[in-house]
Amino acid sequence: MLREFRLPDVGEGLTEAEIVKWHVAPGDSVKINQMIVEIETAKAVVELPCPYEGTVSALMVSEGQTVDVGAPIISVEDGEGGHGAGGDGADAGRKALADDMVPDVRNAAPAKEERQPVLVGYGVKTSATRRRPRKPAAPAPATSAPAAAPVVSAPPVAPVPPAPARGAAGPVQGNGSAAPVRARVLAKPPVRKLAKDLGVDLTTLTGTGPQGSITRADVEAALAAPAPVAAASRWEAGVREEHIPVRGVRKATAQAMVASAFSAPHVTEWLQIDVTETMEAVRRLRTLPEFAEVKVSPLLLVAKALITAVKRHPLANATWTGEEIVVKHYVNLGIAAATDRGLIVPNVKDADAMSLPELARALGELTERARAGKCQPAELSGGTITITNVGVFGVDAGTPILNPGEVAILAVGQIRDMPWVVDGQLAVRKVTTLALSFDHRVVDGELGSYVLRDVGAMLEDPLRMLAWS
Repeated sequence: MLREFRLPDVGEGLTEAEIVKWHVAPGDSVKINQMIVEIETAKAVVELPCPYEGTVSALMVSEGQTVDVGAPIISVEDGEGGHGAGGDGADAGRKALADDMVPDVRNAAPAKEERQPVLVGYGVKTSATRRRPRKPAAPAPATSAPAAAPVVSAPPVAPVPPAPARGAAGPVQGNGSAAPVRARVLAKPPVRKLAKDLGVDLTTLTGTGPQGSITRADVEAALAAPAPVAAASRWEAGVREEHIPVRGVRKATAQAMVASAFSAPHVTEWLQIDVTETMEAVRRLRTLPEFAEVKVSPLLLVAKALITAVKRHPLANATWTGEEIVVKHYVNLGIAAATDRGLIVPNVKDADAMSLPELARALGELTERARAGKCQPAELSGGTITITNVGVFGVDAGTPILNPGEVAILAVGQIRDMPWVVDGQLAVRKVTTLALSFDHRVVDGELGSYVLRDVGAMLEDPLRMLAWS
């Protein structure tokens, strides 16, 4: 029997999602819980498991296409009798299984014993799953290439001609021919880590190692190559304009930034500081056994300084509701991250309760997931204060826009050698610029100055973090 898998709601309020990458092609055999597709919502990239076992009949949506929740995206032939005779009861059971197979990324609770193990998400409950009610869709005709059933507020979705997708090699076929396959980057973990640390995109390199794998020498050669040549290669000759659809993360970010910029009265204060002692502290931390397998960067001490500052000035870690000011006595520290899909701000939950090694590990794991586009919706909500590290782009500072629901955001500029007066003598020191934007409805100029001053004082002399923690 031919089964259709419809795009599920993987997050509260989800109305549509973009098909990022198919992991299967028509003719492939699939099993229950096998990851078959990656979708991009307004908050994150999520993998979906297959609720059926059988053979893929057709991929009904191309990579790069945006579809509404409830629209069919793949059809699977489960064979005669499916999982056994059972008539309408068996069909109802399989339909319930298809509903429950969607990973519930809204809950961060660990899997319980009554759930069936799956690769991602939280598994299948043995009891019924409560889901947001939807209007029923009309049944689709049972054909080899079925068209989509009508979905509320959306036209029928049928197998579509291929649309160029990000990195796709060809169209999605519904007649059993090969689906697009994306080349995988071959590189050993140490090489991947080196590329990440140096900011080199492995997908742009041609490997010279065994089987075309990328080596350390390839990464170092790419870093030494002139930047203008790489940039010029992205400007296609003869193309005067490019139209980029606004959707997914970029669309959600744009809406959030407009809402924040035109609702909260922003004030930005600046402070230039000598961080020579902080850089020395970072160097010494890297030699400690507690940080042996953890990336230690100046951002770690900036984060610790900001957490300490808001503990001293709790009103900077609050939310304005219009009726009241909600002061948070915990810190969910947001880290703004620029990704290929746009700006996202995942956050470290309860960062104030972490030791320095724990915070370093959490920051490293969070930024790695953000760059890979694997942050879960729970990691992208509930932040209380944010850091944006614009220094990685080689600029001194900026005027950051508040993350919606927060009243302060700290921008950190590049660290560079500058002349500085030390004990009455001119010296070359490590200097950076801090910029703190705050919501003037909650944080007045005095409080904002105190927060910025405290962060700067701790970065000039890291021992103050111990004294004030």
